[in-house]
Parts: sequence; structure tokens; C-alpha cells
Amino acid sequence: MVSHHEAVREVTEPGLRRMVGAMAAILPLAALIQVLANLNDYYQPAVAVAVWLAVLAAATWLVPRVGTGVLSSGESAAAVAIAVAAVAAIGWEHRPLIGSGTVDLAILGTVWLLVPVALSRPARAWISGALAVFAVHAALLIRVADASPMSLSKLAAGGYILAGVLIAFAAVRPTLAMHTRMAARRAALASRSEAERAAAAAVQQDRRSRLALLELEALPLLHGIADETLDPTDGDVRERCARHAAVLRLSLTDRAPIAGGLVAGLAPALQAASARGLLVDLQVIGDPGLPASEVARAVLTAVDAVLSALPPHQVMLTVLASGGEVELYLTFSAPLRVTPDLALVGRDVPAAAGWHATVTAEPTSTGCLEISWRKAPP
Repeated sequence: MVSHHEAVREVTEPGLRRMVGAMAAILPLAALIQVLANLNDYYQPAVAVAVWLAVLAAATWLVPRVGTGVLSSGESAAAVAIAVAAVAAIGWEHRPLIGSGTVDLAILGTVWLLVPVALSRPARAWISGALAVFAVHAALLIRVADASPMSLSKLAAGGYILAGVLIAFAAVRPTLAMHTRMAARRAALASRSEAERAAAAAVQQDRRSRLALLELEALPLLHGIADETLDPTDGDVRERCARHAAVLRLSLTDRAPIAGGLVAGLAPALQAASARGLLVDLQVIGDPGLPASEVARAVLTAVDAVLSALPPHQVMLTVLASGGEVELYLTFSAPLRVTPDLALVGRDVPAAAGWHATVTAEPTSTGCLEISWRKAPP
């Protein structure tokens, strides 16, 4: 199965990460070079150097999170705090030289820290962060150069830098959201296609194994009856013939009844979902067998938890059995009202069953519940 998160990262990460990564490297590095070239402009040049080195170090933490679309509120607050602290430290250490323009580099060198916030958080988050940076910058610039025409022009330039860069990146968000939805949709189609290919392969393998068994056991049995070395009225011969006939019928007819035990166990969740307006399209490939009671309860709990959190629409429930493994995929194309916590589901399932359940869902797009377990021994 193709993870929706992986598809989203495939679309959004490369360009955004390269762009923000370039800003995160070039702008603080340029500010650092300016400090080294004008050491006399600072009370303690070592402090200014340390600030820009710290901002460069912050890039190694923040840039990898760009493009994932999941910048938490804590990470956003940390990015804003680093930007404010860097602007404050640079402005505080700068000497009152009217003609120097180095104070403006505090804005230019830290604006990239607010870019990931503008890309992944509501407007109030990055606007409040930009206002905090601008307020600190304005207070320290006026402290250094007073409210002179030069300082006010530098202040205006800093404001234009903040507004221009952040508004430009904030405008990218709708396009980014569209690409995210397209990536999630492609992931859902790829997942379904992969599941269907795997199911077809499993059916072919299962049929080949059954027919091989018939060739290995049933044909010699028929030859023995034909050449009269076996008595067709013998009870053991008749029982073997009946068993092989049943295997042949199962290989040539509809196989869905084999999964009756599993489907019957899911009936309460499927009936409740139907009553809420969900159309569940069920397909069973292979022979999942009759699951153990602990496994059946865990499957029912997980499927019911996801179906209960979905609005009315069509979903696909696929059960794929191959060899000793059983996999269940519930794919949907509507957002979950609440993401179920599956951590406790299956806690009563024996370890030998190899139980595993995960749910992946995009906030505004498709998702999938994936469950796997081992068949109970016959």
C-alpha cells in the first residue's frame, strides 16, 4: 500500500525544502560575513557571531520539517522565539552608528524562520510572529539611531522585507493544499491498484496450489480406480474422492463464502455503517479462514471505530488472504471526524497472531485503515 503521507511529502517536500533551505543558509551566512567584516560595529562581536551561528544551527532542525505540512504549534512558537531572540541580540549589541546598515540584516537574516510558520499555520500565527519581530527590531533600531529619517527608512525597509516575503509564501498555501489533495488522491488510487494486483496474484497462486494438489493426489486416485487397483466402493477411497471433488469445486466457483466467518463477525459494524448512510463495498480475495475470537473482536473494534468516525459516502473494504497471512484494507475518501486511537485495540490478541493495525488519514482527503494478522492454525 502507498502511504498518503509519503505521497504528500513526495509532492511538497523537494521544492519547498530546497527554497527554504537556501534562504536558511544564505541569509544568516551573509549576516555572519557582514559581522566579521565590521567587528567594530558591535560591543561584543563574539555575541553577534554566536547569534548567527545559532540561527544556522536552527536551520538543521527546522528545514527538514518544511514540506510535511505538519508544523506543530510548539514548533511554530519556537521558530518565532528564535527569530525574536536573534533580532533582539543583534540590535542590543549594535553600536549607535547612524550610517551603518547592519541592523537591517537582523530582519533579513531571520525572516526565513517565519516562512515555515506562514506555510503551515493559520494567518494569525505568522502575522503575530512578524509583528513581534518587527516591534523588537523597531525598538532597538530607534535605540541605536534615534527616530531619525535614516532609522525610519531602515525600519520601513525591514517592514517591507517581512511583509513581502511572508505574504508571498502565505499565498502559496492554496496551491500547496491543491497539490496535497491531488497527491492523496493518487495515493488512494495507487493503493487500490496495488491491492487489486496483489489480490489477483494471490488468487492465481492459490488456484495453482490447489490444482497442483489435485494433480499430485487426485489423478493417481482416479488412475487407481480406472485400472481397478482401488475399489471405488471402499469407504476410504470414497472419502478421498469427495474431499478432492470439494477442493475442485472451490477452485472453480465463487470463493466469497469461504470468508463467511470473518464477514459475519463484521456484520454489526457494517450494518451500523449502512444505517448511517455509508455504502461499504466489500471484496474478499483468498481464504482468510475463521479467525480466533480475540482477532475477530479486534478486527470488529478497529473497523467499527473508523466507520463510526466517517461521514456518509462510499468506502472500500478489501480482505486479502495469501498463504498464512490475512490483510484488511478499509479505504475512504472523506475526512475522519476523529482519528481513532488503535493503540489499545488488539491488546488481548496473542502475540503469535502477529496483529498489526494502523490508520492513516489526511485532514481534508483520503485515508486508509490497514490491519494484518496470521491465520489460526487448522
